[in-house]
Amino acid sequence: MMSDILIKLFLSSGVLFVMFNIAGLLTWVERKQSALMQDRIGANRASIFGIKALGMVHAIADVLKMLSKEEFCPQGANKFLFKIAPYLSFVFALVGFAAIPIGGELIVGHHSIQLQAAHLNVALIFIFAMMSMGIYGVVLAGFSSNNNYAFLGGVRGAAQMIAYEIAMGASIIGVIMVFNTLDLQALVRAEGAYLFGGWVPKWGVFVQPLAFFLFLTAAAAETKRTPFDLPEGESEIIGYFVEYSGMKFGMFFLADLIETVLVSSLMTTLFFGGWQVPYLHADGFYFPWGAHIALTNLPVVILGVVSFFIKTSFFIWLLMAVRWTLPRFRYDQLMNLGWKILLPASLVNIAITAVVISLFNH
Repeated sequence: MMSDILIKLFLSSGVLFVMFNIAGLLTWVERKQSALMQDRIGANRASIFGIKALGMVHAIADVLKMLSKEEFCPQGANKFLFKIAPYLSFVFALVGFAAIPIGGELIVGHHSIQLQAAHLNVALIFIFAMMSMGIYGVVLAGFSSNNNYAFLGGVRGAAQMIAYEIAMGASIIGVIMVFNTLDLQALVRAEGAYLFGGWVPKWGVFVQPLAFFLFLTAAAAETKRTPFDLPEGESEIIGYFVEYSGMKFGMFFLADLIETVLVSSLMTTLFFGGWQVPYLHADGFYFPWGAHIALTNLPVVILGVVSFFIKTSFFIWLLMAVRWTLPRFRYDQLMNLGWKILLPASLVNIAITAVVISLFNH
């Protein structure tokens, strides 16, 4: 019993540590990816003993800069709410990773370890609950700052996040109907089945293509980044964290990057098989043309974990590319897209899925 608890603690700490550092690394990725897209060099000045590491030292410099800056609390602000708001956005975004399965079943001696920090039968509900709690950080930051511009940014942020969380939740109902589970580990295992005579994996993107595009759009809006960055709107000076400085500002910025990694992990899990590798089973590869490559448990698990991170990295790259390609929406366009297009389309997808499932069951 004690060993199981220690394994869970180690796995939870490891997952949170890796995801947190990936989010931190994205500050460098964003600079370099945008530079490549715009034919620039990007960050290349900061160095340690002359070592620039392709500009990665800038991520360390950012942390040191924000830690050393004075933290300012404006006059008339609600100090308790002002101080706690960044932690709410940051912590709830990070906790969601606990229910993401990053791999299959690892067998060590007589122990069977599920590579999922918190194996919940309602993992999907848990993740959405944690993501929805992040709204409080945005609202309280704007409300407590005693600044009309910050308050407007907080109201915008709350309205946007609620609109797109509803659309995002509705978009995955079809996936839940197809796989009949809220347990993400069980859902990923179900995606290991095959369609069309064993040639095409039963990934969510193939059985719910419309849901994937709806979820992708809503997830991009949930991260509050361009073209959905109206809660911040630097050029309009209405950011909900306009009064924040130092590491508290850094926590808001990092929370957005953590949410980017989280929604990318969710897209991988729900629509692209999670840690599943096409034609890879518990004892090796079985190809449709009859070939078989035998593997033991450890290589199979490693390939699964690598597959999960490659797929997640692709979606992170995609969201970054969108962020540096499209201009910001007007606020009425943003809300119309969420309430008048994404939500109705999600409801239509649910209806079509229900009809198709009923026809096949009969």
